[in-house]
Amino acid sequence: EFALSKLLEEARQKNLLSGAVTFRQHPEELLSPRTRLPFLTDIEERINLLKKEGIDVIIPLSFTAELAQLSARQFASLLQKHIRMRGLVIGSDFALGKGREGDTNTLQKLGQGMNFSVTVVPPLVINGEVVSSTTIRKALADGDMRKVCELAGRPFSLQGKVVTGAGRGVGLGFPTANLDISSEHALPPDGVYASWAHIDGKAYQSMANIGRCPTFGGGERIVEAYIVDYQGDLYGRELKIDIIARLRDEKKFDTVDELKEQVAGEEPFDFVMMT
Repeated sequence: EFALSKLLEEARQKNLLSGAVTFRQHPEELLSPRTRLPFLTDIEERINLLKKEGIDVIIPLSFTAELAQLSARQFASLLQKHIRMRGLVIGSDFALGKGREGDTNTLQKLGQGMNFSVTVVPPLVINGEVVSSTTIRKALADGDMRKVCELAGRPFSLQGKVVTGAGRGVGLGFPTANLDISSEHALPPDGVYASWAHIDGKAYQSMANIGRCPTFGGGERIVEAYIVDYQGDLYGRELKIDIIARLRDEKKFDTVDELKEQVAGEEPFDFVMMT
């Protein structure tokens, strides 16, 4: 969001449209196929976030073998040809083109010759730590959702279609919405989390469980949310949940009654909504 703010500021000052290029998949999937790097946001989430920030033109690209072979000059030339790029806003560690040849100095020289400006945004530092996808991923892997929100500037969100689950929640008196989340999406560690569920423009307090339901024998990893004070039917609908804070590890209970007692006694909403 820090870089986007600079982009919007530059566009306003120069009376130009703002635009953002985003890749559908992480380039590492092609460049280092053995390295599995789950995405923090999928392409639809990114597009929605960019629209929300007020970006005028959004260009989603597939990172292909052909694209990976382009030089920085060739890539910049394509941007000038197809979207009439007049300026480029980049982070200080950004590099464009095959072999990361187009670092900030190279791009600034290239811009002088090709008639486009290059603005380098300094790194954002919070509490002595440089904000990057790497630091956000580490906080997520640690289950530190407050830090994830602080670094990213927004809560960590999961969005997916509500699908039919095992139906155990209804039997327990706590019906849950099971989300169909891509296996390629990054997730925090298994556990129970305080969350907000967004339905028809309204945010509902909710409790999200991420894990394998050990009380019922485990299985595939799932994401399910118990939504407080909501009685509607969500099956087949898209649901977005903001993961706010980790409450506890996922537990295996000896009996279903013990599980019901645990859930009934939890008070997950002693927190402030972060936006």
